[in-house]
Amino acid sequence: MILNRRDFGKIALASIPVASTAMAATKINSTIAGVKIGAQSYCFRTMPLDEAVKAFVDCQIGECELTSMHVEPALGAPAPPAGRGPHPEAREALKKWRLSVPLDGFKKVHKKFEDVGVNVHAYNLSFREDFSDEEIDRGFLMAKAVGAKFITASSTIAAAKRVAPFADKHKMIVSMHGHSNKKNPNEFATPESFKEAMGMSKYFKINLDIGHFFAAGFDPVAYIKEHHADITNVHLKDRKKDDGPNVPWGEGDTPIKPVLLLLRDLKYPGYANIEYEYKGAADPVTEVKKCYQYIKDALA
Repeated sequence: MILNRRDFGKIALASIPVASTAMAATKINSTIAGVKIGAQSYCFRTMPLDEAVKAFVDCQIGECELTSMHVEPALGAPAPPAGRGPHPEAREALKKWRLSVPLDGFKKVHKKFEDVGVNVHAYNLSFREDFSDEEIDRGFLMAKAVGAKFITASSTIAAAKRVAPFADKHKMIVSMHGHSNKKNPNEFATPESFKEAMGMSKYFKINLDIGHFFAAGFDPVAYIKEHHADITNVHLKDRKKDDGPNVPWGEGDTPIKPVLLLLRDLKYPGYANIEYEYKGAADPVTEVKKCYQYIKDALA
């Protein structure tokens, strides 16, 4: 069962020791055939922060794209109310928290990963249209404090337009994550929408999710060949074609192996991140290990 913010918030930031100091100097090497393999911490969304950190060690994955859904609850962000529908008071409480929470907590989160040999290369904060300007600005400070080189965002075109001047101000890359909803012109789902984003700021790049991109009817291999210089990181997952579901790797239609071989041949400097989204038969750590083994076999 997926934990909500309230569940996460019950667990103190330093509640679970994740490694001894003897491990601190040892960087986990998860580069396979020259391809830097990482994971989106969303893979471990059923776990609070400290357990997610341990999961990276258990999987021996040394690169992390860290989602705010792990960080914010661990630092005391207010829990969202139960049920669907608009909750303006809860939204305002979260905004107030984001603008006032000390950045030292984010630095401590970074140290947790650093101490076990895991590099946080990106912070996933999905700017939405209800973000205030102050909230957007603060998001960049959070990302820097957690040690990220860039931000990834499942955002909208309308929200991206407001984020652009802050990316310019902070001189920090924001990589737009696409999905497969081509029907909504406000969503990032097509090559044209990525092009529109990159026209807004020189600091806007692409977080290409090959599963979503393929399910939307596009060829990730051809796109990476042409645009790899603008892709900071790739999300690896398997989906069925024609907007089909997420499935265990090797059971879908997404060309995961051809993408990995292309990244190898291009000497791609970015990150290829596992994003475990299918409904697995086992626990998340076991399923992520299966995905990682698939990558090792593909690049062998």
